[in-house]
Amino acid sequence: MFDKRDEYAKMFRVEQQLWWYRILHGRVLTAIRNQFGSRTDVRILDAGCGTGGLLHYLREHGYLNTQGLDGSADAVAFCHERGLQVSQLNLLNLNTWQPDATTGAFDVVVCNDVFCYFDDAQLTQLVGELARRVRPGGLLITNNNAFDVFRGSHDLAVGSTRRFVRADLERLAAKTGLHPVYLTYWSLLLSPLILAVRQWQNLQLRLGWQTTDQPHSDVYLPPAWLNNLFYGLVRAEGQLLPRTPFGSSLFVVVKK
Repeated sequence: MFDKRDEYAKMFRVEQQLWWYRILHGRVLTAIRNQFGSRTDVRILDAGCGTGGLLHYLREHGYLNTQGLDGSADAVAFCHERGLQVSQLNLLNLNTWQPDATTGAFDVVVCNDVFCYFDDAQLTQLVGELARRVRPGGLLITNNNAFDVFRGSHDLAVGSTRRFVRADLERLAAKTGLHPVYLTYWSLLLSPLILAVRQWQNLQLRLGWQTTDQPHSDVYLPPAWLNNLFYGLVRAEGQLLPRTPFGSSLFVVVKK
């Protein structure tokens, strides 16, 4: 999504409030706490950090030993507005970043909603590099868009080229010697609504009411009552159903 300044600007404005980002950031925090308890000195890398919403969230919860990488100059600029330690780097060149400190440099590496921009060969290379930077006993955490049935104009707007199922991520983990400890789809309860919205988007594209060169993303803040309702429903889902078989996102924690 390197050249999508408008999308980065929307992300920057809403990611501290929008239900989807709040749920995702909470999932990452829970995974870190499940592994490291109350420790906040763990070293964390967010690879493909976007405008820094997750890093900002972690900082608010006491995690100060963090770094970020993103391929977009616009995203990095937004991160710097938040006072975050973030560098610009195309993740295909991750092997060139801090080459003297690559192996086991981080307790946690996060790479959320990034895999969708790479083909199979690139993705295998990327996951191998991410895994190499996780210390033994550390975590690689990744969230990704799931199931092709959810594809819509949102994917076009953010430049996403693919969606995933659980078996895709399990194969990637196996190739790099990582052990999956937690995998789940999420937003099961909202799946019918999300599916309906995406199908409506596709109909609009077919009818020419939207154009492929100016598609609309789902990154916007709904009315407060609706945003809070969605957040409450999906949060309750995560508490009552730790693992679900379907949803528009796939959250994965693997251990080295």
